[in-house]
Amino acid sequence: MTSSAVVERARSVQLLVLDVDGVLTDGRIYLTERGEELKVFDVRDGSGIVAVRTAGIRVAIISGRSAAAVDRRARELGIEPVKQGVRDKGVEIDALFAALGVNRAQVACVGDDTGDLPMFARCGLSVAVADAHDDVIAKADWVTKRPGGRGAVREVCDLLLSARR
Repeated sequence: MTSSAVVERARSVQLLVLDVDGVLTDGRIYLTERGEELKVFDVRDGSGIVAVRTAGIRVAIISGRSAAAVDRRARELGIEPVKQGVRDKGVEIDALFAALGVNRAQVACVGDDTGDLPMFARCGLSVAVADAHDDVIAKADWVTKRPGGRGAVREVCDLLLSARR
């Protein structure tokens, strides 16, 4: 998709839907000896999320895995709703559309792996992080320059904000 078409779609976005592992994190899972799961989030992504929320764009999370760290980070950034342990992201995003009163053209989705493709099929603007699976990149309207967990979400937020100017 041409950059002007991406900007045009980005201008309509009212809801940004994010995957977690591989998007808000680098996709690696750290396990302690006690079995606790640790995740690393990029502060720049958080700053971008706060900026788009301040501009009136809602942010939601739909993740296939569940982790307490995600709930905590979402609370810190004012992200809601947060849907974790989701088996079918297509069904979940349809429910989100109905609950929030948004339509396809008003939603941008960011993903990295094939489980995110059902969301891509339903969003007005689908974004793959730079290190996403090849099948996801092939279906994306736009691909970030930065990898997941390393500023990719900030790139998307900057795109959404610049499209509104």
